[in-house]
Amino acid sequence: MQRLDGGASIPSHLADGIVALGNFDGFHLGHQAVVARAIAWAKAEGRPALVATFDPHPVRHFRPDTPAFRLTTLDQRERLFADAGADAMVVFHFDGDLAALTAEQFVADRLERNLRIGGVVTGEDFTFGHAKSGTVHTLAARGPVHGFRAETVGAVALDGETVSSTRIREALRAGNMATATRLLTRPFAIEGVVQHGDKLGRTIGYPTANLDMGNYLRPAYGIYAVTGRLEDGRVLKGAANLGIRPSFDPPKELLEPHFFDFAENLYGQTIEVALIDYLRPEAKFDSLDALIAQMDIDCDRARTILG
Repeated sequence: MQRLDGGASIPSHLADGIVALGNFDGFHLGHQAVVARAIAWAKAEGRPALVATFDPHPVRHFRPDTPAFRLTTLDQRERLFADAGADAMVVFHFDGDLAALTAEQFVADRLERNLRIGGVVTGEDFTFGHAKSGTVHTLAARGPVHGFRAETVGAVALDGETVSSTRIREALRAGNMATATRLLTRPFAIEGVVQHGDKLGRTIGYPTANLDMGNYLRPAYGIYAVTGRLEDGRVLKGAANLGIRPSFDPPKELLEPHFFDFAENLYGQTIEVALIDYLRPEAKFDSLDALIAQMDIDCDRARTILG
């Protein structure tokens, strides 16, 4: 799986490929349908299959003060695209220069000249170019002029509603992990480097691997049943606090997973923590004993949920 710069010329062995084009943040059921169509088309015609995404998200460029909302990092998307069967991921760096391109310039400069595509697949609501002037109709009309064909994939519905990143974010903010998982087809997962904390957890029998939330969307603060994937591929079960730890001073926002029956040093390692189920909101306890008693209950519940 190669990661390519959408602002540069593509390697010759990936030219004339079929490109799935979109933001694909979260890579939910709807995104998967677009990418699956591109990959099937590419395989049918013996062409390379590519997935093109934008980073940072265009919203971050136009509204930089927007609260954190990302569902996946580029690294996570790259793994998801590879698992889906893509040959390469193309990253369009979204900045002022890209935002200023007209729809025709984007088609001519980025799709034809740089990527040298043979075909493109998008969702039916995809827009591009300055002031969102380009639509799927633009791609269908201008594609033949620039040497490629364009196809669209309709919206995917689940439970009578369209699958969307917005719907997933709403579910996560409400602590509705079951809905988020069904829309994503996997649990929402946060990846980061384990950092040193104040090490209070180890003094009470609950050592944690502390992760900064970075640009991820903030799900409901509280306690979760989680799994953790280590760099070596091992998957651990545990319980985690996501929030500001109201029982400690000063408050500090962290994701703090405690992995069951595990005592190895994880500092500096990149791990991915999947939020499986929401157990309860954060709470402030009057004493350390009360906190420990509740943590015992939380971990027992998490063990039961995780099997």
